[in-house]
Amino acid sequence: MTRFHIKRLVTKRAREGSFFLHEPQHGSFFPPYLSAMEVLFDPLGKPLDLSRPPRRIVSLVPSQTELLWDLGLDAEVAGITKFCIHPDQWFRTKPRVGGTKQVHAERVEALAPDLILANKEENVREQVEHLAQRFPTWVSDISNLGEALNMIRCVGRLAHREKQADSIALSTEEGFASLQQLPGNGPTVAYLLWREPYMSVGQDTFIHDLLQRLGLRNVMGNRMRYPEVTVEQLQGCDFLLLSSEPYPFRQKHIDELQAQLPDSRILLVDGELFSWYGSRLLHTPAYFRKLRQEMGLIP
Repeated sequence: MTRFHIKRLVTKRAREGSFFLHEPQHGSFFPPYLSAMEVLFDPLGKPLDLSRPPRRIVSLVPSQTELLWDLGLDAEVAGITKFCIHPDQWFRTKPRVGGTKQVHAERVEALAPDLILANKEENVREQVEHLAQRFPTWVSDISNLGEALNMIRCVGRLAHREKQADSIALSTEEGFASLQQLPGNGPTVAYLLWREPYMSVGQDTFIHDLLQRLGLRNVMGNRMRYPEVTVEQLQGCDFLLLSSEPYPFRQKHIDELQAQLPDSRILLVDGELFSWYGSRLLHTPAYFRKLRQEMGLIP
C-alpha cells in the first residue's frame, strides 16, 4: 500500500465487492506447486499466453517489482511506479509510469509491455482494465500469507522463473513455520497505518494475518478493510504498533499517543515487513523474532 490517496482507497474499497470481472482462485493456506497446466487469467477473464517469457514487463505494484528483481530479472522489466523503491537501482533508472493509483496510460503504452502486473487493492480497477484491453495483464489479490505464496509462484510462472519463485516461496513458508507458537490467546494489539484520521486494519487484510502470526490479537479483528478509529477505541489494548508506512509515524507520534494511552505499550514497526507480500517476506520471520523479544513475548 502506498501513501497516495489512501483514504480514497479505504473508503471506496470497503464498500465494494468484486474488484475485477474475473476473481482469482485462492489456494490453500500454504498452496502447493502450481500445475504446469494451470491457466492464469487477466482481469477481463481471458486466459494469458504463457508459452513465451515476457521481455517488457511493467509492474504497478512495489512489492511485486521487488519480487521480479529477486527472480533474477532486470532488462525484462520495462517500467515501474514512483513507489517502487526497491531495488534502489531500478528506482533510480527504470522508467516510471506514474503512481499506483494514478497510472499514466500513455506512458505504459509507450513502453509496449508484453506483461503488466497489478494488484486488486493497490491499483484502480478502471485503469487496469483499460490497459488489459490492449496488453496482457495479471492481477494479484492477497489478504493472507497463503495467497502471497501463491502469488509468488504465479509471477514465477508468468516470468518463466518457476524454480526461483518456488525457492522464494518455500523459504518464506519455512521461515514462518519456524516461528514459535506463543501460549494462550496472546496480547491484544492495534496497528495504525494512517493519521488524521487514524486508520487501522480489519480481519480481511494481509496485515491482520501477519499480526496473528506474530502472536497478537487484533482489537479491530471484528472490522473489515481499513477502518477509521479514535483514540478512545484504542483504550485498553496491550500494544499499539505504529507503521513506518504508508504514514511515516515517528517518535513524536508515540509521545503524543502515549499521553492518551498510558496503559498501552507503543512501538514503531517496519511497515514494509508487515505489508509487502513479495520476496521481502523472506525477512519478516527474523524481524518478528526480534520484535517478540522487544515486546517481551519471548526471552
